[in-house]
Amino acid sequence: MSRPELVPEDPVPDPAPPPDLSARRVPLRMYSLKHGDTFLVADALGNIAGDDDGLFHNDTRILSRSVILLGGRLPSLLGAGLSQDNAVFTSHATNRTPSPLGDEGLPEGAIHLQRSMLLWDGRLYQQVRVENFGQSEVQVPVAIHFGADFRDMFEVRGATRLQRGRLAKPEVSGDTVVLGYTGLDRVGRRAVIRFSETPQRLDGGTAEFRFRLPGHGAVDLHVEVGPDEAGEAPGRTRFRRACARARRRMRTLSRHGTVLRSSGRLFNDWVDKSRADLSLLVTELPTGPYPYAGIPWFSTTFGRDAIITALQTLWLSPALAQGVLRFLASRQAREESAFKDAQPGKIMHEARRGEMVALGELPFAEYYGGVDTTPLFVMLAGAYASRTGDMALIDELWPALLRAIAWVERRCDGNSGGFLDYARSSEKGLANQGWKDSHDSVFHADGRFPDGPIALVEVQGYAFAALRTMGDFAAQRGLDDEATRWRVRAEALRVAVEDRFWMEDQGFYALALDGHGEPCRVRASNAGHLLYCGLPAPDRAASVTRQLLDTPFESGWGIRTLARGEANFNPMSYHNGSVWPHDGALCAAGLARYGERDGVVRLLSGLFETAVNFDMRLPELFCGFPRVRGEKPIAYPVACLPQAWASGAVFMMLQGCLGLRVDGLRSRITVDRPRLPIGIESLTVEALPVGPHRVTLGFQRIGDRVVVSPQGTRPPEVDIIIRM
Repeated sequence: MSRPELVPEDPVPDPAPPPDLSARRVPLRMYSLKHGDTFLVADALGNIAGDDDGLFHNDTRILSRSVILLGGRLPSLLGAGLSQDNAVFTSHATNRTPSPLGDEGLPEGAIHLQRSMLLWDGRLYQQVRVENFGQSEVQVPVAIHFGADFRDMFEVRGATRLQRGRLAKPEVSGDTVVLGYTGLDRVGRRAVIRFSETPQRLDGGTAEFRFRLPGHGAVDLHVEVGPDEAGEAPGRTRFRRACARARRRMRTLSRHGTVLRSSGRLFNDWVDKSRADLSLLVTELPTGPYPYAGIPWFSTTFGRDAIITALQTLWLSPALAQGVLRFLASRQAREESAFKDAQPGKIMHEARRGEMVALGELPFAEYYGGVDTTPLFVMLAGAYASRTGDMALIDELWPALLRAIAWVERRCDGNSGGFLDYARSSEKGLANQGWKDSHDSVFHADGRFPDGPIALVEVQGYAFAALRTMGDFAAQRGLDDEATRWRVRAEALRVAVEDRFWMEDQGFYALALDGHGEPCRVRASNAGHLLYCGLPAPDRAASVTRQLLDTPFESGWGIRTLARGEANFNPMSYHNGSVWPHDGALCAAGLARYGERDGVVRLLSGLFETAVNFDMRLPELFCGFPRVRGEKPIAYPVACLPQAWASGAVFMMLQGCLGLRVDGLRSRITVDRPRLPIGIESLTVEALPVGPHRVTLGFQRIGDRVVVSPQGTRPPEVDIIIRM
């Protein structure tokens, strides 16, 4: 077989303008890659159109266009997908017909275009293979259209700016193009695009090649894009080296912690994909591993999202919680700032690195406008200590925990009812500061929006749990007076919530209290979080449980954020009737806490069947339309995928089914009335860490019972209590 080659002597026709990808009749599915603070969103052809896709580095889009044409036309998609470990994206396409390739054209499907992409150390690596499956020699024109608008992430999301910085004139040299931008913050940002072959034509927006391919011949073109020059030219060796490193990292992260294996192949695929998605989103920070919230909109450090993700996976892998706690403690607010919604002791909501936050156009460089993140931080510390027995970390965090609970208490003291409430300090901040932070997520039964400050029902549960956690910590440290004070205050808050939030006529908790103390008499999934915290009396928890599992809430795919029939219910909205997997997982954990196992099994089954319809991945959210036989769940158009706390939902729900709890302080595992997911006959929890020991448990369905038995060598230091 003769070697495929470039054909420099043949004239290259004038380039056709790049196609408008937004005009495609059938929108292509989007795919994501991430490593560190760099992520990519591209369509199934591997193309970037410049809408909400692109290559982003430190919250700036450094590649806003990347389109490959064969013979001046978009190729036809054959298929695309991510590797199981999420390290490599590969697309397969072919030439369209009629084809202008060669002198006589080609029959349809003669040219195969394979595009493989990965991210490593801030760079996008691409391998473009063009292969001729025909018997005759052909000349294949390949054009790559590219561009960089250097827009801030918030601009891509829709924010408008009165002024922008200055785009530099492209620097073109041989096989390299440098695109540049100097922002209003006087920071220079660059995209360096380099090819493994010198194009026949190269300018600031297009690289053109013409490959001569014999029958059954192939050629590989490698392209790299990064914020700086690599020094070494792109090529097969560099691509393979980066690929090996990316896969090794993902393999290491995915295999860390407990291994779950069941008798169900598809269920195993879901578990494995969820773990791989979490591994994709985890970034190694100096303080330890930290799960970035989601791609594309939230690929950065979020406080609430990371805490909940750590809670979801704590029983399997405590290391993530340790990294989250250390990072958030290091970013705890030390001073007052109305612009940042910061007060001393408050835990960070999110952090960004782009131009707009650097200039102060938005407050999100380090933003503290989340009312729930601070008590959740204390909750996670308590859950981590109970799970691991690692009191050394609690000693390290103790000053941060004291500052956090002091902020909670000060904020409660400023409310006449003693509740933890919020009111934004700056018009540029978030209007609503619970997890449902869209502008319309809190309202009264008649649909009107309440005056602030707002006290959300689930936030009172978090505050209650945080106060109890501090009481337990104080008792362990011999601080008896402080232990008593925090425990008394927790009980007072519990009584106040039962008195003011409970709606006797509806058998449910109100969504919130407004600034006048008037309850927002709306049934929302927030009450399920209250169960997770263990605040409600058992009879009231039972009433909430029945309703969460009934059709106004339970769509058949999962729990809606708002009960059908409420004033602002809309199954297509962001927070008012959609289904969020993490929300359903917290509700399920709350149900399990009060002994409801069968309902959790049902909810887990619904989410599993949802995942099957989304290629074994759960999106950030999806529409809350009722399940109809033969129809799939309806996607929410701009949901993040993957999203960390959506990926973690399966692990929290599975723990609720199994009734499994690890007490690291006492080296004890408790399994209480376990259930297995529907269709799963056996499940193994392998190498579950209990202090320095590892325990493997087998769950087997026998008739209508689930039998649990330790497997392998059982450490004598670990007690295993099984309640059937």
